[in-house]
Formats: sequence, C-alpha cells, structure tokens
Amino acid sequence: MNIALWIVQILLAVAFIAAGAMKATSPKEKLAPKLPWVNDFSAATVKFVGIAELLGGIGLILPWALDIAPILTPLAASGLALTMVLAAAYHARKKEYQGIVVNIVLLALSLFVAIGRF
Repeated sequence: MNIALWIVQILLAVAFIAAGAMKATSPKEKLAPKLPWVNDFSAATVKFVGIAELLGGIGLILPWALDIAPILTPLAASGLALTMVLAAAYHARKKEYQGIVVNIVLLALSLFVAIGRF
C-alpha cells in the first residue's frame, strides 16, 4: 500500500506543481487560450490558485519524505481534493463536462492519498 501511495503522490505532485507553476508565473492573457476559465476570474485569483496548487504539490511529497511534520502531507492532499471539488462545481455551472472528468480523477487520487496517509 505504501508503494501505491508514493506512486500516486508523485504523479499528483508532478501534475499540481506543473499546473500551479504555469498559473502562478504566466500572465492571464497567455493562459486564456488553454484555460478559458481564467477569463471569469481576476489575475490575482488565477495566481492564487496557481500558488495553492504549487504548494499543495510540494506538500504531497516533502513533509512525508523528510519526516518533518508528516501530517502536512494528508492535509495537502485534502486541500487539493477541496480545490478539485470547487473546480468541478465551477465546470458544472458552466456546463463544461469534459473538465469535470479530470477534476473527479484528481479528486479521487487526492482522497486516496489523504485517507491513506491519515
């Protein structure tokens, strides 16, 4: 079970760190063609989401790997799960059902890590 959790943690961390870094460092106008949802939010909100995803991705790995405050790993996974619930709700409201599928997969994986590490 530990190996499965590590594999999922690493995959989620890569996904959230990459997505978060892109949102945190790119201007909103550059993100809009690939991520049309950014047009509905301020640039500060997009950057906030990016930083939250970036920190969550780091939190999936470092605390548990370094055995420094390992409780932060399931808390990071829980925070990312909440982020995916909110993202799915946004996509449902906009009738963007394809986006919901990705959110549900990431939600399920985040919950797997949160439950497995708590």
